[in-house]
Amino acid sequence: FSSQTMQAARCPTDELSLTNCAVVSEKDLQSGQHVTVKTTPNHKFVFTVKTHHTVTPGTIAFSLPQVHTHTQSLAQLSNYNFDKSKQCIGAMTIEIDFLQKKSTDSSPYDSDKMAAEFIQQFNNQAFSVTQQLVFSFCDKLFGLVVKDIEAMDASILKGEPASGKKQQKIDSGLMVGNSQVIFEKAENSSLTLVGKAKTKEARQTIINPDWNFEKMGIGGLDKEFSDIFRRAFASRVFPPDIVEQMGCKHVKGILLFGPPGCGKTLMARQIGKMLNAREPKVVNGPEILNKYVGESEANIRKLFAEAEDEQKRLGANSGLHIIIFDELDAICKQRGTGASSTGVHDTVVNQLLSKIDGVEQLNNILVIGMTNRPDLIDDALMRPGRFEVKMEIGLPDEKGRVQILTIHTNKMRNFNLLAIDVNIKELAAETKNYSGAELEGLVRAAQSTAMNRHIKATSTVEVDMERAEKLQVTRADFMGSLNNDIKPAFGTNQEDYSSYIMNGIIKWGDPVTHVLDDGELLVQQTKNSDRTPLVAVLLEGPPHSGKTALAAKIAEDSQFPFIKICSPDKMIGHSEISKCQSIKKVFDDAYKSQLSCVVVDDIERLLDYVPIGPRFSNLVLQALLVLLKKAPPKGRKLLIIGTTSRKDVLQEMEMLDAFSTTIHIPNISTGEQLVDALELLGSFSDKERASIAQQLKGKRVWIGIKKLLVLIEMSLQMDQDYRVTKFLSLLRDEGA
Repeated sequence: FSSQTMQAARCPTDELSLTNCAVVSEKDLQSGQHVTVKTTPNHKFVFTVKTHHTVTPGTIAFSLPQVHTHTQSLAQLSNYNFDKSKQCIGAMTIEIDFLQKKSTDSSPYDSDKMAAEFIQQFNNQAFSVTQQLVFSFCDKLFGLVVKDIEAMDASILKGEPASGKKQQKIDSGLMVGNSQVIFEKAENSSLTLVGKAKTKEARQTIINPDWNFEKMGIGGLDKEFSDIFRRAFASRVFPPDIVEQMGCKHVKGILLFGPPGCGKTLMARQIGKMLNAREPKVVNGPEILNKYVGESEANIRKLFAEAEDEQKRLGANSGLHIIIFDELDAICKQRGTGASSTGVHDTVVNQLLSKIDGVEQLNNILVIGMTNRPDLIDDALMRPGRFEVKMEIGLPDEKGRVQILTIHTNKMRNFNLLAIDVNIKELAAETKNYSGAELEGLVRAAQSTAMNRHIKATSTVEVDMERAEKLQVTRADFMGSLNNDIKPAFGTNQEDYSSYIMNGIIKWGDPVTHVLDDGELLVQQTKNSDRTPLVAVLLEGPPHSGKTALAAKIAEDSQFPFIKICSPDKMIGHSEISKCQSIKKVFDDAYKSQLSCVVVDDIERLLDYVPIGPRFSNLVLQALLVLLKKAPPKGRKLLIIGTTSRKDVLQEMEMLDAFSTTIHIPNISTGEQLVDALELLGSFSDKERASIAQQLKGKRVWIGIKKLLVLIEMSLQMDQDYRVTKFLSLLRDEGA
């Protein structure tokens, strides 16, 4: 027949509804024929016909989904013959969902088995784009919509290998045994598909496409970011079916640790932005704790509840939930160390452990913890499967500092508020051991200095508007802030050691020059030698011989970015334990810098040594012995300079062996040396010096340079005529 009009009706049985065929009487058409049904003037669907004895002649019966596509009571039919060379289905994409919303379940359906079943059920049938049909699989009914049909490669039909040409899209086609069926989950559907026959389309990527470091305002952490990416996100970017085949589990926890102000919190915040995940939940450690029993643990459970719920509903298709713990050490201290009787800390740690990687595993979470005290955190949290990726966010190097300063001055540069003489590279070279936060502070301080120039401080404070328009932040503003306002926490405290070299170094003879030369050698060794990352030297000599000044001078000349003096005057009245902790803190800070120098001044005072008894603090001694021998972490170098007046005591305490080398600082021992020292100090006139030289000629003297300074200053208080006499009598009284 060429065309005819028939009465549209409902399918007589449910089984016939599932065949996707239009059902007619055997008197009208034969089974297996294909017909075109016109639904609107411009739209036609092709159906395959099946005959059944219950259908009245002159009627065509449609299943319910087909009725949706054909709404008229009369159907215009025309015979349709497929051109087998062009209209066989190569690949057909079908959107799938449960037919009835109430019959949903979360068990995964294998899309490969589905595709095989589909081809068996519907072989040699006609399909059109946008057509709806019902499909029965595993005793469940699914509603399908045909999204897209690609014609089969003609070479395959001839039994030759595929030509590899892009196949053209067709409106309707014939399903054959080697057609490919691709299932796509309908939007908002809770159906879980597994296997290869799901989606050919590009998956939504987990990484935000318009993401870049500079915009995010993170500088100097490129290597750390790429490491975190490799460990934590590579597996999440890969197609899930390949990850499934590898049996690969995603990383669930990242621990960021390092000194304060280096960008841990900033980095965690940006990881959330970089991923196409939900807004991360940020939790400050102490907020979790609650005074009521069981509430703290409930707070932890609440954090994970949403992720658990989604995992149950959507399985592998669940989105990523990020939970960020700031100050992790507040809630995850070592279990069993708390003094409280309730042990709240311990139960919170237990709850967190079981949530991140307990018996019921969650695969859709990423927990990021941050702390500057990784040593306080319970060991069970650190194993793989929990906080697996441990990343030290250290002080930025010079390249990192250039990036950070560029980020913080970008806005000023864009609005032309940064003077041309500001050189970011020069600033980065000057700011050794500055953390990211300190660099930001430096930029702020320079801005304040610049603004201050434009404020008229009359009886009222007002801004000079004319000049404010021309406001520019100059190099001088930055340099001023660098020297006065912002000092790095892990840097050199100039005031610290400059007070020890107040009067300069007086080179009264060869011994002093030798000490400084040896010191310079040790500094070079620390810098350049990979075999000895730790160099410890002891300067010993009689009291007042200027040991501390020489130690401070060697440290200053080293130009190391971290210099700290560990001296007893900062620990007056401290208990033994707090003394040990203070000394340990100095060393811990030193390990964070690439190159460090620690001066341990006046060791016998640190040890509370007194000859009566004799008494000393064994705790501090043991702490120092350990720290003097402890090598710094890989890639870091440390120079330790100790000073003491009691070498014999340290020898007995077996402390001398802890130092790599000992340098002796002598007193002034001849009259000539003493006269040279007087000349360098320039305190007496030439005539007075000649008279003193006459008196001391050929005599042995024995006096420390520090003591000599005191005696000279005392003599200078006398009248001009008596100064020399007084000086010589003081020397005599001192037994020098």
